Amino acid sequence: MRVNPKILGNKGENMALKYLKSKGYKIIEQNFTCMLGEIDIIARHDGFLVFVEVKTRTSNMFGRPAEAVDYRKQEKIRKIALYYQRVKGVFSEPVRFDVVEVLGDEINLIDGAF
Repeated sequence: MRVNPKILGNKGENMALKYLKSKGYKIIEQNFTCMLGEIDIIARHDGFLVFVEVKTRTSNMFGRPAEAVDYRKQEKIRKIALYYQRVKGVFSEPVRFDVVEVLGDEINLIDGAF
């Protein structure tokens, strides 16, 4: 049975939010959207402004979820992050890019992924 990608993505993001909060992340925004695209989660953690990409899969048949965050996706996230910093006036904070993989019920955080 094929799972609706939007429902799967929302479930993964909710799991990631709970996980990140349990690890001490202070969530600032979820699903920040602008004309350049969307960032799943923006948080503060250990003195960093953290932009988090969440990738959810039901199996690893096509590789680990984080493998979908290729160079093009990373560049897009960087551009959206710069836009966010400009709009919110938060240039003085160091920035980090994390990826959260959700594979079934397993969660894997890759901090400083790129």
